[in-house]
Amino acid sequence: MNIAIIPARGGSKRVVRKNVKLFDGKPMLAYAITAARASGLFEHIVVSTEDEEIATIARKWGAETPFVRPANLANDYTATVPVIDHGVQACRALGWVFEYVCCVYPGVPFIQIDDLKAALVLLMAGGADYCFPVTRFPSAIQRALRRLDDGKMQPFFPQFETTGTQDLEPAYHDAGQFYWGKAEAWLRNTRIHSDGIGCVIPNWRVVDIDTPEDWRRAEVLFKSLSLSTG
Repeated sequence: MNIAIIPARGGSKRVVRKNVKLFDGKPMLAYAITAARASGLFEHIVVSTEDEEIATIARKWGAETPFVRPANLANDYTATVPVIDHGVQACRALGWVFEYVCCVYPGVPFIQIDDLKAALVLLMAGGADYCFPVTRFPSAIQRALRRLDDGKMQPFFPQFETTGTQDLEPAYHDAGQFYWGKAEAWLRNTRIHSDGIGCVIPNWRVVDIDTPEDWRRAEVLFKSLSLSTG
């Protein structure tokens, strides 16, 4: 059995109440729940939250809220793994038996069902504790520049300053959408990035929504990709 745990706390600072704010007419949280339900991969879809409004919206869109997230796991400094660890323990206390757990972030209007399925296949094939979507950096990270106080630019890696980008190793970053993991791995608090397989997705549909500017850009992209139902 598989379960999904969506960590959705109420204390978002940079985009206030981000998880319940309307995005193209729906609460942002609804996109994660809808995708998880439509995938057919999960026996239970759980929202981990300390916020009653979020819990109410979660249930309205078809998720379960069988426990309340402790306040010490709902602050600005709490990492993802301890939150899912707590969720796994709480769900097992209910008598649920499951092998794989997918942490689905709540702010993912661009999440794709096929990506959820492909990542699970990769994880089940073995070789790692986790599998998560990654995407290629649009520019070569070896050619990255720093800006000094006087405005002058300086290469982070001077040895690659004149190297053609076609000769540099491609680099990838976490798409920030979801993490499939073995239940036992979440409980061991192992590191996702160093113990995980990357499932490559195109960067044109990866948007990390952390600021109001990110939110506006995501809305424009969402409509331009004809994902909007409004």
